[in-house]
Amino acid sequence: MKRDPISSPLPDVAAGPHSGNPLPLEWVGMQGIALPLWLEEGGQAQQVHAWADVQVDLPDPQVKGIHMSRLYLLLEAFAAAQPLDAGALAAVLRRMVDSHADCGSTQARLALAFPLLRRQPALLTAGLSGWKSYPVRLQATVSPQGFALSLTVEVGYSSTCPCSAALARQLLADAFAARFGAGGIDGAAAREWLREHASLATPHSQRSTATVTVPLTEQAELDLFPLIDVVEAALATPLQTAVKRADEQAFARLNGANLMYVEDAARRVQAALAPLAPHFAQARVTVRHMESLHPHDAVAQAGKLAGDY
Repeated sequence: MKRDPISSPLPDVAAGPHSGNPLPLEWVGMQGIALPLWLEEGGQAQQVHAWADVQVDLPDPQVKGIHMSRLYLLLEAFAAAQPLDAGALAAVLRRMVDSHADCGSTQARLALAFPLLRRQPALLTAGLSGWKSYPVRLQATVSPQGFALSLTVEVGYSSTCPCSAALARQLLADAFAARFGAGGIDGAAAREWLREHASLATPHSQRSTATVTVPLTEQAELDLFPLIDVVEAALATPLQTAVKRADEQAFARLNGANLMYVEDAARRVQAALAPLAPHFAQARVTVRHMESLHPHDAVAQAGKLAGDY
């Protein structure tokens, strides 16, 4: 009869003698951990596929390494105990610090990135809608100084250049005057001419993004959809999903009525957030117009958070 080999304790290299440079480390941990999370937004629960970065500090230069499996298992338990909120983030970070008391850790941080899905109706066509994705990032830290949390959401919109629009209108006006002169104008003829020539010059438009970061307390609600609503209403030209011709025409009208430089866009969002809840009023707003005229982007920022430079 074959005997089983004699079992022995598994080696723990991390607990062995320090063979490298005995120095403290600011952060040690893992990045890009796949994690299913549950959110409650707009009265509905939504599961999202998140990516997590998690670390603790390693201040004791004599400690060889941290216990990454402890962080991973705490993260798994955190994901199972949804819905996600600020209080849950604070609690799991404190547990992570406690789990590394033997390493001398006093700080932990966790970043979560995920796309938030929302169904958006078409501008005009009844019953027509599609899904929009909003990139979201939560960054939380716990330290002897307390708990800190920031929420960042990216909102897409369309921007049409005011200067380009004015130049296009001038070309159209000159062409119209050359065709009809200063005499009486036949309305039907003018309308037909405009149908054919009104696109003689068109202003440049581009897909654009407004990235808003707000600081949150441990008791605050995430308020993702309310924040998105404020930003989209301020800019007035949110990106569309499913459209028919009537919706595309309505979108063109919105763009024509909301010409904006990158500075205008940043100020619109800043002004819309200022009178709202305290954490909205403290937002940092960064807008980016991905220029169709230039090979570079135009950017503007309003507001500043602690730690910005």
